[in-house]
Amino acid sequence: MTRGSGRSPFAPDVLPDGRRRYSHRAVVARRTLLVGVVAAGTSIGVVATRAGGADDSPGVAGVAGGDPAVHDAVAQPAPPAAPPAHSLTEAGSPWVIVNKQHPIAPHDYAPETAVVGGKEVASTIAADLEGLLAAAKSAAVSLGVTSGFRSLAHQQDVHDNAVARDGVESAESVSARPGYSEHQTGLAVDFSGSSRPGCLLENCFGQTPEYDWLVANAGRFGFLRRYPDDKTDVTGYAPEPWHWRWVGADLVAQMAAKGVTTMEEFFGVSGGTTYA
Repeated sequence: MTRGSGRSPFAPDVLPDGRRRYSHRAVVARRTLLVGVVAAGTSIGVVATRAGGADDSPGVAGVAGGDPAVHDAVAQPAPPAAPPAHSLTEAGSPWVIVNKQHPIAPHDYAPETAVVGGKEVASTIAADLEGLLAAAKSAAVSLGVTSGFRSLAHQQDVHDNAVARDGVESAESVSARPGYSEHQTGLAVDFSGSSRPGCLLENCFGQTPEYDWLVANAGRFGFLRRYPDDKTDVTGYAPEPWHWRWVGADLVAQMAAKGVTTMEEFFGVSGGTTYA
């Protein structure tokens, strides 16, 4: 179609394939009209983009909600990724990541504690841990708490004893150096069960009714198995079916929905078997 003096200056040219294209004349006319409308005090949302085509056509301006041929030319930015709801580095955060690459800061951090199941834990997890133990008891599952909060000095003793017993390499596959242990946050709990007493802090705890109950129910109380099978290269530790970490039920649900079993992978945080 050719341009004629009798057609609207705002009208687009119609290409042979039926698509519409705005000429330089039409763009200028539409911009002039838009400036006049805005100057008159009408509130109209305007978006603009540079049309970087090979034919060096000018930028296209359009009114939000107006002509779709103009609006479609506007580049729509992707929404920014939502930041974590809680800090991943602050020692008192429920989502703090502590591993061989990320020590606790400050080094001698100690939380406010409460006693649950005969052991000290961070007071922030006390209600959920009490609820978990009560629910297990109601289901005739005998769960106990073997370890909760450990101070920096306590963890030093645990690590030293493990090294003396098993050697450095073997010990550090299951025991953290002081300042690198989740237990120091008060958010980690080692569970035990009465069905197989010989499986205390042993892999066979993963074949007990207590462990099966934890897998099915711990998440609703906010607890996550922190060192799962086949993830040593990520978490830095051999599988520990007894070691569970409180992160809150919301994060447990988010990780389960994505099929992710470690905090490192879910948040994209470094881990591994080598100390920083």
